[in-house]
Amino acid sequence: MARVGIITFLHNDNYGSSLQAYALQRVIRELGHECLHLDYRPDRQEKVRNLLQSRNHPKLILEGIRKRNVKAGRAGAREKSSAIPAFYERYMNLSPVCRNQRELAEQSRELDILVCGSDQIWNPVWLNPAYFLTFAEKKTAKIAYAASLGVKTLPAPAKARMIRKWTEGFRAISVREDEGAALLKQMTGKTAAVMPDPVCLLSREEWEAAAEDGPGGDPYCLCYFIGENPAYWEKVRQIHRETGLRVLVMPVTAESYEQGYEVLDGIGPEGFLGAVRKAEWMVTDSFHGLAFATIFGIRTELMRRYREEDPENKNSRIDHFRRTIETRGLDSLREEGRAWLGKNLQTP
Repeated sequence: MARVGIITFLHNDNYGSSLQAYALQRVIRELGHECLHLDYRPDRQEKVRNLLQSRNHPKLILEGIRKRNVKAGRAGAREKSSAIPAFYERYMNLSPVCRNQRELAEQSRELDILVCGSDQIWNPVWLNPAYFLTFAEKKTAKIAYAASLGVKTLPAPAKARMIRKWTEGFRAISVREDEGAALLKQMTGKTAAVMPDPVCLLSREEWEAAAEDGPGGDPYCLCYFIGENPAYWEKVRQIHRETGLRVLVMPVTAESYEQGYEVLDGIGPEGFLGAVRKAEWMVTDSFHGLAFATIFGIRTELMRRYREEDPENKNSRIDHFRRTIETRGLDSLREEGRAWLGKNLQTP
């Protein structure tokens, strides 16, 4: 039995991020290991330092401001933001809060293995060395599980050099998409396995057991959009006209609140699962929205959030997921992911 620590995105108010974190910790525990998530919540100084050192674009600051404005103006968004840490407290083991890499190093000192993943922790748009385990001591084994680069094109040479340096010394590396494996090979010479997102490591029955009952009333079309695009709502109106289904919106953006449809607001991850499970139809631009609709067998209209000509578009993760589901199925992915973790978490 090993003492395992995980680092991933925990505090971006995102259902998919929280549920993939839950799934990975649960599976590692089921494999017989002690496990916790390193509760990385970088302070302002850490964020600014990383923005400059990793040469990330200042537009990330604007994106953060946009999210904070939605939270400030909507009680439901604030309730959701509180519901996700409450979910962690009920179901997961987290370390004390770590505000910087020094504190991450302190909290991981007694661990045998560190795992980074999953989600888009290796996306070149928002590089952060912490998610490459640069704080780890030499004696600690490092593993990447289904770390997603999210993009299809090579980043700027300076960022490629950082990724090459930061991936040195890993015991094993897996990424979430074929495209990410190809990019990593070009940048580092390393061959990475391609493993499924952690949410695929639990069965439909296990996710149903974790879900709340879901909304009552008439059958509904569930809308869950991370981005803003008028075309999303044109599709929703079309489905409503053709089917007569009630429209239920799980809002993320300011635009989602302004469409005049019924809003399912302020729910936690269990409520998200329940809402997806009971939907007749789901319209989403979210990777994890698509993943859970697939797990629950819900008819889905997938909207593409990014233009294909955008070199930073993150469509590869959705394209890869759909390809693998069509060719291999969820059961095969679940078995492969669990086997990979079981093999690479063994202590010498």
